[in-house]
Amino acid sequence: MAAKSPRKKAATTTTRRPRRKKAEPKSKGLSASEVASESATPPTELVQGIQEDGGEVLSVYRDPLGAHTVVFAALPIDKVEPTPYQRDVSEPHIKRLAGAMERLDRYLDPIIAIRKEGKYWTPNGNHRLQASKLLGGRSIVALVLPEEDVAYQILALNTEKAHNLKERSLEVIRMHRGLTGARAGKESDFAHLFEEPSFLTLGAAYEKRPRLSGAAYHPFVKRVESFQALPLAEALRLREARADKLLELDDAVAAVVDTLKGRGMQSPYLKNFVVARINFLRFKKEGTAEFDPTLARMLSSARRFNVDKVNREDLNRMGGPLLVPEDEE
Repeated sequence: MAAKSPRKKAATTTTRRPRRKKAEPKSKGLSASEVASESATPPTELVQGIQEDGGEVLSVYRDPLGAHTVVFAALPIDKVEPTPYQRDVSEPHIKRLAGAMERLDRYLDPIIAIRKEGKYWTPNGNHRLQASKLLGGRSIVALVLPEEDVAYQILALNTEKAHNLKERSLEVIRMHRGLTGARAGKESDFAHLFEEPSFLTLGAAYEKRPRLSGAAYHPFVKRVESFQALPLAEALRLREARADKLLELDDAVAAVVDTLKGRGMQSPYLKNFVVARINFLRFKKEGTAEFDPTLARMLSSARRFNVDKVNREDLNRMGGPLLVPEDEE
């Protein structure tokens, strides 16, 4: 009998971003002399505001990349606060940072600040601010930017380097709330700040349920979400409604997980396993899908989930060895 020919693997294509071309040395930005304060036009209103707030302007210069005006100032620490929409601080990090600052007996890393109604929002530097307050500091040095909108741009950069999905999502939905009512426009107009539409829905869900296992749902939420061509306030209501539907699904999935645990199956991947089983989109590699029909179908599948068809081998393939109860060892 003729030997079977080896099965050919299906060709796969991956889309890669084009490599950034290396810039010519010294081809962009300002020279050191051009950065100097003598070349910058002081923003009079901002300088006066800082002085009225009890701060002191130390220097005015232009940033070396884009030639934007920056005010280097010492600010009263009690007038500086984080933006209302950024991620929560890490208390252990604050304590470690405060300890390092205390040992060095120096503060050498200015925060970024935006003047807002006699206060100063810092979209980049909240841990440094809280560490300084923990040490009893009276003032803090900051790079004060004249343009308030830059705070959102900087926060978008912070979002990209946030520690995990929960932090990224919470920061993005808080940014949405901060923009709603303060800015005109549609949600889609701010796509460059929000980075990914799934973060908005997941963020609204995390606000309602901080212990949500968002990573289990992120793959399919990312498939069915898009930025909305709706006014910000209306889009925010939609995000809240979608978060509620996601949490309803989470309740149904949790019920299945509890049943599996009751049958002696213990694994950190149980929820991911159940979500993967009901996620029909994993078999649909191409095309688009809509949020509401997808959630409704997955919710129905979760409620009809047949735990009798789950075996240990399936779970082992999902994420490693299953934890066996003591009476089965």
